[in-house]
Amino acid sequence: MSTDNHSPTMVACPTCGGPSVFAPSNKFRPFCSQRCRQIDLGAWANEEFRVPAQTPPEDAPFGDPKTEP
Repeated sequence: MSTDNHSPTMVACPTCGGPSVFAPSNKFRPFCSQRCRQIDLGAWANEEFRVPAQTPPEDAPFGDPKTEP
């Protein structure tokens, strides 16, 4: 029994959630189109993708706490 599957792998577009062909034939992969790719690039340029972090208190000392006395 052969497991050759000739249908392309489909994934959800990270921008719109629509179907996107994940294959070398899709030059915008993993996005479904140039429009979705540009929307994502614009979000990166506007710094909309951030890792949440706690803001230190304003009176916190600067420097490495491991080396401070």
